[in-house]
Amino acid sequence: MQTNNSLIVGIFIAGLSLAPFNYPPPAFAEVYVAGTAGMNFADRINSIAGTGPLAGAPGSFEDFDLQNSITYGGKVGYFHGHSWYGVEAEVLHTNPHIKSLPRTATLDEVPGIHFRLTTVGVNFIARYPGRTLQPYLGAGVGAAIAHIGDTATVRSDTDVAVAWNVLVGLRAFITPKIAVFGEYKHTGATLKFDHAFGDLGGFSGNYRAQLLLGGLSYHF
Repeated sequence: MQTNNSLIVGIFIAGLSLAPFNYPPPAFAEVYVAGTAGMNFADRINSIAGTGPLAGAPGSFEDFDLQNSITYGGKVGYFHGHSWYGVEAEVLHTNPHIKSLPRTATLDEVPGIHFRLTTVGVNFIARYPGRTLQPYLGAGVGAAIAHIGDTATVRSDTDVAVAWNVLVGLRAFITPKIAVFGEYKHTGATLKFDHAFGDLGGFSGNYRAQLLLGGLSYHF
């Protein structure tokens, strides 16, 4: 009888030891929030074309030169478990003011114009899921919300356009939940301000910028 009891106890203990192998480990998600800031090195707005009554006007627009500016924002990321692929939602704001608009056959030179740009988008990220260092790259699409301010010759106008970006970066964990990161981003959009010159019409052009960013992320 004692032998049977010992056999039953042994089988029970063996069953407990094997139980973790009978069920898959619970799935979990890696979620993080991050703040970021850096410099926006804006290229010129190029391929300028007039709109409205200015469309096809004699004399071509030259490129619009932009100022470099500080940029800042935040993002939320999601990876399924400790996987190689994930997504990020982000928002960035910058003020790459237009230095001046050159003379055309229709317009005298316009002084600098206040220009602000907010981009909201989703990035698809591929990374090496290291515990300390995580190099990553990605690409994304979103919306560019652009606004120019009033001057003596330019009216306030706003445009919402499709934006794109590509990026590469490196994240380094300083604790199991806190990491610092550096990132290079190239972004662009085609903007159109139909009422910039009032009854005369407006202009459209391609916006391009290169960004150097750094930040801090917290991983749940």
